[in-house]
Amino acid sequence: MSMHGTVQTRPNPWQRFIQWLPSRITRSTRVFAWLVLISNIVIVGSGGLVRLTGSGMGCETWPYCTADSLIPTPELGIHGIIEFTNRTLTGVLIVIALLAFLSVVKLKATRPELWKLTFANGIGIILQAVVGGVVVWLHLPPSLVGIHFLISGALVANGAAYVYRVYSGPGPRRSAVGRGFTLLARLTAVAVAITVVVGILLTGAGPHAGDNAAARNGLDPVFWQHVHSWPAYVTFGLTLLLFVASWRTPPVLRLRLWVGLLLSVEVLQIAVGLWQARSGLPIALVNIHMVLAVALVAAMTAVIMNLKAPAAVADLEAALVELYLQRGV
Repeated sequence: MSMHGTVQTRPNPWQRFIQWLPSRITRSTRVFAWLVLISNIVIVGSGGLVRLTGSGMGCETWPYCTADSLIPTPELGIHGIIEFTNRTLTGVLIVIALLAFLSVVKLKATRPELWKLTFANGIGIILQAVVGGVVVWLHLPPSLVGIHFLISGALVANGAAYVYRVYSGPGPRRSAVGRGFTLLARLTAVAVAITVVVGILLTGAGPHAGDNAAARNGLDPVFWQHVHSWPAYVTFGLTLLLFVASWRTPPVLRLRLWVGLLLSVEVLQIAVGLWQARSGLPIALVNIHMVLAVALVAAMTAVIMNLKAPAAVADLEAALVELYLQRGV
C-alpha cells in the first residue's frame, strides 16, 4: 500500500516479460540479425549434404523419422542421422527467428520494417518445413526440391536485408546513386536470379537426387551445364561493370565494398563450378557450390539495399555532388 492509501499492484509475468523486451536496437538485436542470416545459409549446406549423400529418404516420414519413431533408429544407419540432423536444424532456425522477432517487436511503431522482416523470416521457415515434409512424402520430386531451394534463397535474401536494416537508420530512404548505376545493379540482380534458377534445373537433371529411386527432370545435364554458364558469365560481366562504376558512388554507401564482395563470391563460384564439372561432381565441391549460390544471393541483396540511404544522407550527398559539379564548371 502506498503512503496515500492506494494499493500498488505488481505487474504480472506477461507484463514483466513485455517490459523486459528491448525498446531500441541493442547489441543482442544485431547478434540475432547475423544469426538469422548465417543460420539460413548453414541449413542450405546441411540440406545439400542430405541430397549429396543419398540421405533424402533417410527418414521416410515427416515429421517422424519412421512410422513409429520421431528420431532415427539404428536400422536407418548414417542416412537417417544425416537427414534427421538437417530437419532438426529447422528447430534451431525457428528459435533464432523467434528471438530476432522478440528483439524488435516493441519497435513496430518506429522501425516497422524490422518487424516485417523478422515476421517474414519466421513464416518462411515454417513454409520451408512444410515444403520439406511434402518433398519427403512424395519421394523427392525434382520440381519440389527446386522450390525448396528457392525458398532458402529467399530466406537468405530476407536475412541479408534484415542485417542491413538493423545497422541502418530509421525513417524514409531515398536513392543515393544515379539512375544508370541503379539500372545496372538491377540488371545484375536479374542475372543472378536467372543463374540460380537455371542451376536448380541443372541440379534436377544431375546425379545427386537425394535417393537412388528419386526421379530426375529429364533434361540433358551436359547441355544444361552450358546453359547454366551463360547467365553466370553475364552476371560476372555485369558485376565487373558495376564494380568499376561503384568507384564513382558516394563513399558513405560503401558500394565498392559490397560490389567487391559480390565479385569475389562470383569468382569463387565460377572456379568451383568449373572444377566440379571437370572432376565428376564430387560431393564436397557440389555442396560448396550450393552454399556459394545463396552467398551470392546475400551479396547481391547487400548491393541492392545500399543503393538507398536515409533521406537526410541522400539529400546531403546530392548537395555535395551539385557543389562539386558547380566548381568543376
